Amino acid sequence: MLRRAAFLSCLVLLFSVSARAQSDNGKFELFGGYSYQWANPNNGPSFGQSGWEGSLQYKFSSLLGVVADADGHYGQTLGVNSTVYTYMFGPQISFGPALGFPSRFEPFAQVLVGAGHIHFSGAATDDAVAWTFGVGVDYKVMPWLYWRVIQANYQPTYFFGHTQNNARLSTGLVIHF
Repeated sequence: MLRRAAFLSCLVLLFSVSARAQSDNGKFELFGGYSYQWANPNNGPSFGQSGWEGSLQYKFSSLLGVVADADGHYGQTLGVNSTVYTYMFGPQISFGPALGFPSRFEPFAQVLVGAGHIHFSGAATDDAVAWTFGVGVDYKVMPWLYWRVIQANYQPTYFFGHTQNNARLSTGLVIHF
């Protein structure tokens, strides 16, 4: 499963680069990278989860876009394996050179809302509302390739009728096309 996901990610990146060569408008941004989530449930012990995050943004202008974001985090608490996936959508504001930031840096802020799914190895699963507020900074490596230096999100979830106050940190590559 993990190999298939890595192969599909590579294909998406390859096709994105060729699509960028055919379009100079830069309306889309594709992000993929590593993500670490600190899960902090109100009804249990906190624990860390490593995983991935991917998003696709359509930019209406240099300042405003809409983002579709998905992530998966995997960890263990009290000897039980856990898997958490979230799927969220919402606006992102980019604060690039138009607002006085150096041309290589593009800070941003986003608010996303959607759903989450959790699975514990003992077969306990739940689906719930998830949302996130986050900020980050992209660094221009090439005209079409950026490095997301950091993205930090506060991401509460509501699994099993309880609130989890999670923090998520991500880094990876962003392709503009």
